[in-house]
Amino acid sequence: MIRQFVPQEVCLSCRGCCRFSAVDSVWVPCLLEEDIQELLDRDIPPALLSLNKKIRPVPNPQQEGFICAFFDIETNKCKIYDFRPFECQLYPFLINLRNNKVLLTVDLNCPYAKDKLNTPEFKQYSDYLIAYLNTPRQLRMLKDNPQVIQAYEEVSEIIEFKLDNEDA
Repeated sequence: MIRQFVPQEVCLSCRGCCRFSAVDSVWVPCLLEEDIQELLDRDIPPALLSLNKKIRPVPNPQQEGFICAFFDIETNKCKIYDFRPFECQLYPFLINLRNNKVLLTVDLNCPYAKDKLNTPEFKQYSDYLIAYLNTPRQLRMLKDNPQVIQAYEEVSEIIEFKLDNEDA
């Protein structure tokens, strides 16, 4: 599990994550092969996973748009938090594709991340995440799961990853 950046009480008071304007939004979490297997092993219905290795969003019962199939809109909590997918663990940080470069970025739509952007706390967490993601195992995971490398907008770049290294 990746250590979380945003405190739980802040997350639970926010109404931003896990909601999407379109069923095919870039923000819908992509799944690693091991995420898919973990969900299936826990008897998650395969219909909640799409063929393009994403969580299949469901219509938002309270307003227009969609929500994550594992999001409880009443409690503002994740139903699978203890075994949530890699991208969900990583958020508000994202693996981003821009100009043929793979980057670690942060979502500026996350109010907490945006407020902390230029703080020692943000720098310390970014350093932790960079060290974690730059291990050979994690670089290999990124290389083997290109579906988690998306083209996000409204993000701030942190570091570029080198995935073409034979050691990765």
